[in-house]
Amino acid sequence: MEKKKRNVIVGQSGGPTAAINSSLAGVFRTAIDRGYKKVYGMLHGVQGLLEGRYIDLSDHIQSGLDAELLKRTPSAYLGTCRYKLPTINENKEVYEKIFQILDDLSVDCFIYIGGNDSMDTIKKLSDYAIISGSDIRFVGCPKTIDNDLALTDHTPGYGSAAKYIGTSVKEIIRDGWSLETKHGQILVIEIMGRNAGWLTGASVLAKGEDCDGPDAIYLPELPFDIPSFIEKAKSLLAKKASVVIAVSEGIHTAEGKYICEMDESTEYVDAFGHKQLTGTARYLCSVLAREIGCKTRAIELSTLQRSASHCASRIDILEAYEVGGAAMKAADEGDSGKMVVIQRLSDDPYQAGTEVKDVHKIANDERLVPREWITKDGTYVTNDFITYVRPLIQGDVAPIMVDGIPRHLYRKGYQDLL
Repeated sequence: MEKKKRNVIVGQSGGPTAAINSSLAGVFRTAIDRGYKKVYGMLHGVQGLLEGRYIDLSDHIQSGLDAELLKRTPSAYLGTCRYKLPTINENKEVYEKIFQILDDLSVDCFIYIGGNDSMDTIKKLSDYAIISGSDIRFVGCPKTIDNDLALTDHTPGYGSAAKYIGTSVKEIIRDGWSLETKHGQILVIEIMGRNAGWLTGASVLAKGEDCDGPDAIYLPELPFDIPSFIEKAKSLLAKKASVVIAVSEGIHTAEGKYICEMDESTEYVDAFGHKQLTGTARYLCSVLAREIGCKTRAIELSTLQRSASHCASRIDILEAYEVGGAAMKAADEGDSGKMVVIQRLSDDPYQAGTEVKDVHKIANDERLVPREWITKDGTYVTNDFITYVRPLIQGDVAPIMVDGIPRHLYRKGYQDLL
C-alpha cells in the first residue's frame, strides 16, 4: 500500500537572485498538487531551522495573485543564510537536532534552493539520512547568479543577472559617450564573480548595432597583469575619448592575490571562508589615474545584479519555476541526495529540459568559463560565449505596478535578525 503523504519543508540559502522566489513558488505549487498537507518554509535556511524558525507557506501564498507576486519578488522571501553544516564526525548532535525537528513536523521531503554551498548541505543531510535509517528525501534546487554549479547547463538566476548587466553596461557606455573630456576618461565596471567570470562575460551583451559594447573584459579564470592592463587602457584611450572596461571582482595576480586586496583594506569573511570582494574597480581606477593621468570612474553594480527583478528574463523566471517543481517531483518520487539540473537541447530555437544528478558530483565543485570562450589575449569573450548566454536573457516579466512602483509579496517580520 502506498505510504500516505505528509509534509514538505523548503529553504533558501546563499546569495539571493531575481528568480529564487519563482523556484519557491514552483516547489509550493507542485507539493500542493501532489497531495502534501503542509509546505513549511525555513526562515533563513537550515540555520533558522536549527533555531526552530519556520512558517506554513499556505498562510502566505493564498491566491494565484500571491503566487504571481512571489515570482516577481526579488531577494529570498524566506530569508537565506551562509551556514556551513559541520561534518557528522565534527558535530553529530546538529544532525540529530535537525532530524528531530523534521520528524516533529512530519516532513517527508526537504528541498533546499541554493548554490554550491547549499548543495553541500543537501549532500551531508542525505548521507546522514542513510546512516540513521531515515526515509526523508533531500533534493537540491539550483540557484546562483554566479552560474558556477557543475553538471547543469546554467543556473536559475543567472539569466536575469546577465540581462541586467548587459542592459546596465550599455547604458553606462551611452552615458560615457555623451560626455566630452579634455584628456579622455576610463570607466571601470566591477561585476560579481569570485572565481567564475560568467557574470562579467555577460557585459558583452551590451554589444549590438547601436553599441560597440565594453572595450575590454577581464575574467578571473585567467591571471591579471596590471602592467598589461595599463598598456591596454592606454591603447584604447588613444583611439576613443571614453573607454569602458568590465572586470570581475575576483580577478587576481598569477600568485593568487586578489586585486581588491591591494588596497590593504580589511574585508568580511563568511562561514565558508569566502572573503568579501569589493574595491577592485576603485583600485584599478586609482592606478590608471596615476599612470595615465586621465579621468576615471569606478562603478560597482553590487547587489543590483541579483535583485533587479524589474529587468528579469522571462526564460529565467519560467525555468526557475520549472526547476522548483522538478525538485519537488523528484523528492516525491523517491529521489534523495540529488540536484535538479538543466539540460540544453538546442540554441536556436532555444530548448531545455530538466533531470536529476547525484549531488555528490556537484557539491564543492566549480564550473568555470571554458578557456576557449575567452580570447587569446584574455581581454574579451568569444562568439561562443555570446551564443551560450543570449538565449537565457530573452523575454520580459512585467512587474505588477502599484502607484508607479513594482509590488512585491511581503512577509511581515522578514527583517528579523538571526
